[in-house]
Amino acid sequence: MHLPATGKQIRNVAIFTAIYLAAAALTTLTEQNFEFVFYLVTMLLMIAAVYVVHCRIGISNGVLWGLSLWGLLHMIGGLVPIPDNWPQNTGPGVGGVVYNWWLIPDHLKYDQIIHAYGFAITTWLCWQALTSCVRTKEGEPLHPTLGLMTLCAAAGMGFGALNEIIEFIATLTLPQTNVGGYINTGWDLVYNMIGSCIAAIIIYVTQGRTPLQQTESQ
Repeated sequence: MHLPATGKQIRNVAIFTAIYLAAAALTTLTEQNFEFVFYLVTMLLMIAAVYVVHCRIGISNGVLWGLSLWGLLHMIGGLVPIPDNWPQNTGPGVGGVVYNWWLIPDHLKYDQIIHAYGFAITTWLCWQALTSCVRTKEGEPLHPTLGLMTLCAAAGMGFGALNEIIEFIATLTLPQTNVGGYINTGWDLVYNMIGSCIAAIIIYVTQGRTPLQQTESQ
């Protein structure tokens, strides 16, 4: 069972998030990066959704910071330029920003790491939502089982697919985007799955033992 973030903890996350969003908005308007205006609006809607969810289930401080950091990494990825001599994607409409940086040339990209991280946090959030809304027949909090963690990982991947739909909408509504093609979308989905599965495994390993099992092992 997780502990909901306190009011002070929420304020700290909100201030941190507001600072980097203001910086991102200023950079976006200065550079007239209309694609990122779309993403800023999307992120504000997501923040509103997280707030509504928090009011219902009481999200933990760790997950709130994880989500805020994800937003910061996204802003960095789309707005911060990289040197021309760094390994990166090239082609029409592809900008030289951190999102296109190959950490391991032709094998691992910054964008893919952020996808895995982001939907690992999303899977963790799904688990907190599930444990807040559902109890066992005895009224006890849920403990992660293989089935429940498969469900949470699938939910994380589902939100990852929703992210790809949002990016698809961007390609239909904006004259130029940095989304990438079909291969890029496929790898995004793969790393969404990797992140979701890693989070599910960590939760299962660290929280999977019931209080009775913990007592017997002591």
